[in-house]
Amino acid sequence: MRLAGVSVALQGLAAVVFAVLLALRAGSADLPVDFVLGESAYFAVIGLALVAVGVGLVTGRRWARTPAIVTQLLLLPVVYSLIGPSRQLVLGIGTGVLVVATFLLLISERSRGWSMGLDLPDAPGR
Repeated sequence: MRLAGVSVALQGLAAVVFAVLLALRAGSADLPVDFVLGESAYFAVIGLALVAVGVGLVTGRRWARTPAIVTQLLLLPVVYSLIGPSRQLVLGIGTGVLVVATFLLLISERSRGWSMGLDLPDAPGR
C-alpha cells in the first residue's frame, strides 16, 4: 500500500505542478484570464486532494484506498487520449504503466484484506 500511496501522491503532485504552470501562463491564453485561473484552481484542488489520499495510503489510513482506486479508473481515459488522439506514445505508455501498476496494487488481495482490517491482531479468523 505504501508504494501505491507514493504513486498516488506523485500523481497529485503532478496535478499541482500543472496547475501552477497553467496559472503562470494565464496571461498568454486566448481565453479570459479568470477562466484559466479557475481551471488552474480546479487542478490545484484535485491535486492537493490526491496528495492527501497518497499520504493517507502511505501512513496506513484505510479510507484512502477507495478514492485512490477511483482516481486510477478516471485516469484510464487520459491514458487512452495520450496514446490515441494525441499520439504522444511515450508519455501515454509511461502514464499507462504507472496507472495500471498502481491500480493493480490497490486491488490486490493483500490490499483488500488490509482495507478490511484483516491484518489486525484481533481480526476474525486469526
